[in-house]
Amino acid sequence: MSRTGLWDSHGHLDDEAFDADREELIAQLEQTLDGIVNPGCDEESSAKAVALAEKHPFIYAAVGYHPENLKGIADNYLEQLAAWAQHPKVVAIGEIGLDYYWKENEPREVQKRIFCEQVDLAKQFDLPIIIHDRDAHGDMLELFQKEITGVQAVFHCFSGSLEMAKELAKRGYYFGFGGTSTYKNAQKVREVMQYIPKELLLFETDCPYLTPVPFRGKRNNPGYVEYTARNAAEVLGMEFEELAALATANTKRLFKKIK
Repeated sequence: MSRTGLWDSHGHLDDEAFDADREELIAQLEQTLDGIVNPGCDEESSAKAVALAEKHPFIYAAVGYHPENLKGIADNYLEQLAAWAQHPKVVAIGEIGLDYYWKENEPREVQKRIFCEQVDLAKQFDLPIIIHDRDAHGDMLELFQKEITGVQAVFHCFSGSLEMAKELAKRGYYFGFGGTSTYKNAQKVREVMQYIPKELLLFETDCPYLTPVPFRGKRNNPGYVEYTARNAAEVLGMEFEELAALATANTKRLFKKIK
């Protein structure tokens, strides 16, 4: 198998969906991808992400608490995140953010407080943040317009409006595009992709979720990032190799601890 020159900037290889064949899959991915960033979503998944990064040179970890995983969070949760933040293979704080879609999630004010606490931690250790934003675009944009400064960020699987993208791009934030950008009904996502400066574009899978066409409905994996990138090359009118090199350079610029 030939190398694609791509990074999966956001894939959950720690997920139980990979328990049956994780090591076999990773061995295959090492032959095709330049690297993978594996974000955690709570203490357990962050620990697994760090362990995978320690075991495999081309895998890096991010650590954090996803807005769906805040119930029962320990009072001292930031202490563990701070310890991980100093690890040489931990390149970001994430996946963190706001999620107003699921009614069982913690109240909005709790989500915003814990999100901002983790942003402050990232600033303390000069790490970027990986942002989850679902049905919370107004509050998220307001935070970045009025409160959050001094930290670099990628808006993972960006689903906001073009107007929101314009505001974020002005501030130099990055945008992650995954399988949803290949879906027939995702014209809005492709419009954002066409608008933003190309130096702010990253590719991701969010595996095992959001599988791109032509594998939609099956388990996603980091190798499928190539299909998202090839679709983007068509949308942007670029050669695949040129776009892959650009996205890889962007990934390494954002996650500056990557060697």
